[in-house]
Amino acid sequence: MKITRPQFLMLGPATFLSLALPEIGRADDPKAPRKDAALTKDPLKTLRAEHPRLIATDADLANTRRHLKTDPLAQQYRDNVYKAGEKLLSEPTIKYELVGPRLLEESRLCMRRMYTLGVLYRLDGDTKWSDRAKKELFAAAAFPDWNPSHFLDTAEMTHAFAIGYDWLYPALTVRERKIVRDALVEKGLRRGEEAYRGASVSWKWWITADHNWNQVCNGGMILGALAVADEEPELASFTVRAALQSLPRAMASFAPDGGWEEGPGYWSYTLNYTVALLAGLQSALGTDFGISNAAGFERTGAFRLFFVGTSGRPFSYADVGDGKAGGAPVMHWLARRFRQPLYAWEAKRGAGSGGGVQDLLWYEPTTATPKTTGLPLDIVFRGVEVAFLRSAWEDPGALWVGFKGGDNRANHSHLDLGTFVFDALGERWVSDIGSDNYNLPAYFGAKRWTYYRLRTEGQNTLLLDNGNQDTKAKSPLIAFSTRPDAAYAVADLSAAYAPSGATRTQRGVALVNGRTALLVQDEFAAKVPTEYRWQVHTQATITQITADGKGATLIQNGKTMTARILSPEGARFTNESAAPPPINGGEGSQQNPNKGITRLVVRLPGKVMEARVAVLLAPPADAFKPVSLTPLADWIRNAPPLPERGVSLPAKAAGV
Repeated sequence: MKITRPQFLMLGPATFLSLALPEIGRADDPKAPRKDAALTKDPLKTLRAEHPRLIATDADLANTRRHLKTDPLAQQYRDNVYKAGEKLLSEPTIKYELVGPRLLEESRLCMRRMYTLGVLYRLDGDTKWSDRAKKELFAAAAFPDWNPSHFLDTAEMTHAFAIGYDWLYPALTVRERKIVRDALVEKGLRRGEEAYRGASVSWKWWITADHNWNQVCNGGMILGALAVADEEPELASFTVRAALQSLPRAMASFAPDGGWEEGPGYWSYTLNYTVALLAGLQSALGTDFGISNAAGFERTGAFRLFFVGTSGRPFSYADVGDGKAGGAPVMHWLARRFRQPLYAWEAKRGAGSGGGVQDLLWYEPTTATPKTTGLPLDIVFRGVEVAFLRSAWEDPGALWVGFKGGDNRANHSHLDLGTFVFDALGERWVSDIGSDNYNLPAYFGAKRWTYYRLRTEGQNTLLLDNGNQDTKAKSPLIAFSTRPDAAYAVADLSAAYAPSGATRTQRGVALVNGRTALLVQDEFAAKVPTEYRWQVHTQATITQITADGKGATLIQNGKTMTARILSPEGARFTNESAAPPPINGGEGSQQNPNKGITRLVVRLPGKVMEARVAVLLAPPADAFKPVSLTPLADWIRNAPPLPERGVSLPAKAAGV
């Protein structure tokens, strides 16, 4: 999705690619359109003549068949694909049905079906798969359009048709090929051509975007062009060149460490389409024109490795749900491309008993684990300013914390600078409750910061006078330290709370006492007396708050977590509702009611001009070990200098 308010996405003056005009930006600007010899020539000169040529050639499928002979995990993936295929044989075809401004669910459904039916047809040749796929293609070809005003819909449908046309090519008659090809060209590629040429259409803005829309839309256009490149050479050549000029703007967002400021949910979405377009270029043309060499992209698999907690749930900041992380088949592809077997380990772990088409096609066997490769327990991702700390790898009961600074102007951001999530004992004790319904009034517009889940009060961060953070604020991580018995990170939140009158605001999170407990320490100073509030959201039951208000007990699935206020005197825990308050006398009543979620809040006796608030979270056996509190200035002074790049990868494996 795109956020259209200026503070979220600064597109600036309308500037669009025209292949006949000079390139935009400096030569040293990573987000400038590409200008190199490869793009002044015909990019299709190395086009593979035969079908299928997208993502998985027949040679790739032969490798898959070899895995299927002996590898139980590959067989599991295949069996899952067959089950999905059998189920959809009796399901109705997609229909032209918009939800809000979007046709997106129908486009995605068509795409998933093309991958499933297409690979099954290629594996066993049974025409029941191709016949069902044809019905889907003909239904979508008959749509009046693919909703270009919300161009993700068009791009993903073009992606679907590219796979259907290419993988099912032998099963399509000449007449059927024309039906599918004409729809792909007229409803997909021509609409992209209008955008690339700067026509007076509303959907061309994504060409200069630096977030998920860029890769998804350019990827759909690239795959569509490659599918019909022999029949539509001029249009295909133009489309591929234009997309390759646009892509660096978004690929630069992976720098320097591979993190993604739109959050783990949109990291997954972006990677799925980025890898598909890269795999399609490589399989069809024998090159990805260096796109996969973008700074930070080699390390983006590490972001997935670290952002999944020991509960199996991600650090769900920005617009994303708060469920299990799910699979990441792109990690198999990244493992092979960058010779990083731990990426394949994460793909296997994420799939669990599931797995689908991409897992099967990109499957990369590995015996590597975080322990055998010596993967660090802690990491910081620069640029996105996110840190992860843990007590152990491959231990579902281990402590794990995700903590962020970042930029409130990021696409899909919430006002969440300083927020954190916390896992221990296999449970999520402090939850980021995620996004709300995109179809709420002006969710991406003027009312965005009125909705509870997006406001500062809906985050696990501090509140001053119950106000929102500055919507344009950036908060860098200013300290990060890791050693065997402890780890910590500190964020400078001063810019976020300046509108509330704060002159200095910092938060530190630390695993202490041999990494058995989590310490969260806030320090702030203000110009005038200010109401301070510390809070976290939890799906656990807060069963007890001690008589002095200094302790709280949380219970979840028979497990217990203890919270203690270590500082200051007079601070007390309260158990408060997370239900969204009314907006303007009832407006916004369709917000998520946040059932099953409560807030554990720390309140001070009155307004203060400065405070140090420290809270400890730990399992009961470790909750009352002594903790030495020191000023955050000492944390910062004792930490090594923060590197410009925080992620270092293990040595590349020769056999991957």
